[in-house]
Amino acid sequence: MDTDERVIDVRGLRRRYGPRGAGGFEAVRGLDFSVRRGELFALLGTNGAGKTSTVELLEGLDRPTEGTIGVLGHDPYGERAKVRPRIGVMLQEGGFPSELTVKETARMWGGCTSNCMPLGEALEFVGLTARENVRVKQLSGGEKRRLDLALAVLGKPEVLFLDEPTTGMDAEARNTTQQLVRELQQRGTTVLLTTHYLEEAEALADRLAIMRAGRIVTSGTPAEVTRSQPSRIRFTLPEGVEKWQLPASLGAAGEGREVRVSTDDLQSALTELMLWARQCGARLIDLDARTASLEEAFLDIAQTETAKEEAVALTGGRQREVV
Repeated sequence: MDTDERVIDVRGLRRRYGPRGAGGFEAVRGLDFSVRRGELFALLGTNGAGKTSTVELLEGLDRPTEGTIGVLGHDPYGERAKVRPRIGVMLQEGGFPSELTVKETARMWGGCTSNCMPLGEALEFVGLTARENVRVKQLSGGEKRRLDLALAVLGKPEVLFLDEPTTGMDAEARNTTQQLVRELQQRGTTVLLTTHYLEEAEALADRLAIMRAGRIVTSGTPAEVTRSQPSRIRFTLPEGVEKWQLPASLGAAGEGREVRVSTDDLQSALTELMLWARQCGARLIDLDARTASLEEAFLDIAQTETAKEEAVALTGGRQREVV
């Protein structure tokens, strides 16, 4: 990757709260990643993984304990004046004055924004034109998040940070917001997204990284991350056909007449199953075949990392006992 393509470039990033040693806490523990121009990069992880701490550093809200950050070729903390006018930030909660109307809030925010687009254009973009005279306290949770997005894009940012942008939205509002994010990306905006909705990351992200305990444990395209998990086939056997009659190579499992097959080669396994079913004249009930989802990969990674941490803790405990 050429340096010019790296709109965000993170090397050896660490963030510690409190003093060194047992009295402090290291939330971010040596991150390395880059985000290309025009790319949507998703940062995922459970609560406490270090996502928000990382994003705050990228936004220039604090100085890293160690490591370097480049946003648009500048240090977002040390060269904040060069970076801030070119980025947009959508926090988990906007915290706007509840008595102001939508239009008044946008006007107030626009007065603090460089290169501000027309306020009406921003409100129209997020579908709040008809609500511009409504007080913020009267907006629904989803409408407040759309207002947050409108204000984040007021300055026509080159880089947009979205921290849990669809929290509090219903399915329809979430889908609409995802379409807006896609449109922003098509306009050339580089987006860094954090979200707990894994299907959202799978649908939107060009690349993603999964964090755990302050570290990145895996990264790549959504397809590359999910490819690490087996595909699955599920069906119910008809009466008169027994599970032992299935090809042994499928490694079928399940209880009663329900059958589950896990495979790293979905096409071959499904072909073998269909040929067997035709030869036997068996009609497979509720047949479902699919590759793994990002959610399955995420949960498997979380379980694997938890097992590793428990093993390390157990080993460490035994070592201390020997000493």
